Amino acid sequence: MANMSYCRFQNTLQALRDCYYNVEDSLTGAEFHAREGLIELCKSIAEEFGDINFSEERDEDDVDEEEYDKANYL
Repeated sequence: MANMSYCRFQNTLQALRDCYYNVEDSLTGAEFHAREGLIELCKSIAEEFGDINFSEERDEDDVDEEEYDKANYL
């Protein structure tokens, strides 16, 4: 199921955290390969975007600080 554009990153962050906390689970078949693909994608994202300072890009007037803090907590 596709994410709606207005909450794509929020939903993905929540799902990615779940994967992070369970990455060492024993998997087989498609899930094993999906985990491998997810880790490779995360590495690519970190390499390509790791040096961006997102705090400089966000609009301070458009951010609920409590929600921002929740979203950035691992």
